[in-house]
Amino acid sequence: NEIGVIDIFVGSLTLLVSLYLAFAPGADAASINGAALLLLFSFTYFWVAINRRNGADGRGLGWFCLFVAITAIPVTVQTLGAATTTWGVWLGLCWLAWGVLWFLFFVLLVMKKPIAKFVGAVTVAEGVLTGWVPGYLLLNGLMK
Repeated sequence: NEIGVIDIFVGSLTLLVSLYLAFAPGADAASINGAALLLLFSFTYFWVAINRRNGADGRGLGWFCLFVAITAIPVTVQTLGAATTTWGVWLGLCWLAWGVLWFLFFVLLVMKKPIAKFVGAVTVAEGVLTGWVPGYLLLNGLMK
């Protein structure tokens, strides 16, 4: 079950970053808020890994995804409303995209709609467009 390896790796990485943001010297309300939001990703990745291991049908994860999709609505509005840079707008649009993806997981896992291939394609596209591309640009000094 090789997919579980990346789920555990990403869940662990986001958990460590969350802990650092929340508990590092000088942590403030904004960094604690960022940590809490990042934990939504950590829990999602860990839950997916655990479900793959124990064979659960994903309904519990689906309900959690609905909670996160609902949470993403005010986060998107707040992030876009406060955006003063291209990076800020991009982050707000990412929250919108991730919220839609989490909602699609709810539809797939709880409502049992036959959209697995579509959700898989959206997941890959969002991984590339919201993760890999900006990460590459940031690491190479092409985005500030």
